[in-house]
Amino acid sequence: MNRNDLRHADINLLVIFEAMIQERNVTRVAEKLFLGQSTISSALGRLRSMFNDPLFIRTAGGMEPTARAAQIHTQLAPALDGIAVALSCTKGFDPQISDASFHVGLSDDVEYALLPRLIKPLRKEAPNITLIVRRVDQWQLPQLFLSGEISVGISPALGLPANAYCKSLRSMQPMLLRADKTPCPLELEEFCERPHVVVSSMGKVLDDVDHALSQVGRQRKVVLAVPQFSALPALLDGSDMVAIVPDYVAQAMVRLEGMNAETVPLDLPAPELSIAWRGASHNDPRERWLRSYLCRYLSQPHEQPAIAA
Repeated sequence: MNRNDLRHADINLLVIFEAMIQERNVTRVAEKLFLGQSTISSALGRLRSMFNDPLFIRTAGGMEPTARAAQIHTQLAPALDGIAVALSCTKGFDPQISDASFHVGLSDDVEYALLPRLIKPLRKEAPNITLIVRRVDQWQLPQLFLSGEISVGISPALGLPANAYCKSLRSMQPMLLRADKTPCPLELEEFCERPHVVVSSMGKVLDDVDHALSQVGRQRKVVLAVPQFSALPALLDGSDMVAIVPDYVAQAMVRLEGMNAETVPLDLPAPELSIAWRGASHNDPRERWLRSYLCRYLSQPHEQPAIAA
């Protein structure tokens, strides 16, 4: 096909094709694109004729793409990104009047502790935009970038695609969280004796704390691993269990849940919380505004939670 043949191509069909790759479900694609299911079914028929391939096979788990469909998407996704950026650059972006939708990936700690502080000023600065949040971690972030399901993510960054950008926002200083009323900060001995709760999206019970303890010839007992930080206040309440959380999570839980936070009696690394974004959206005026907004409210250190004397 040469470029003159593109006159006969319907870009709407290509958008539907990409949505099907992402959703694998006709109903969800219809809802995502605000179209009727019959319209999506008709578009799939036209796409199959266009590419001379079934493209999607109905299975118990949904509409699975064929090998040909996966190959087409690999070539098509960058082209659609380029078209979207080219069109967005033809006009400026005014957050006061824009009704744009942004797909953002946030790690669980950021969603719990930092997202709320973004919303009130966002409603004033950009009252008509829609922020669609996906839960991510450092392992999921690269795949969501490659699929185009999010344009920006806030999380520790690991193994990003080669064309992605990344900027450090702040360090994640570890804090000791507990609900009991013991007046003095825990010494290392009692810290090791206490039962520990670990937050891990992957279900891991060993982390940097265990490595640091092994360096000084000590160990702890992890009695529970949960996938999200929001569960901690209810779990720690009325118990002698403790947990290690980032400082901004500790601050939120001290303020909202009445938890006690203090320094950890152990030298621990402080990972970097980063903002990362797809290379295809780097020059998009809307995305540049969003990244600037997120950096403005997330890169500054927050006031520390009250530390037990």
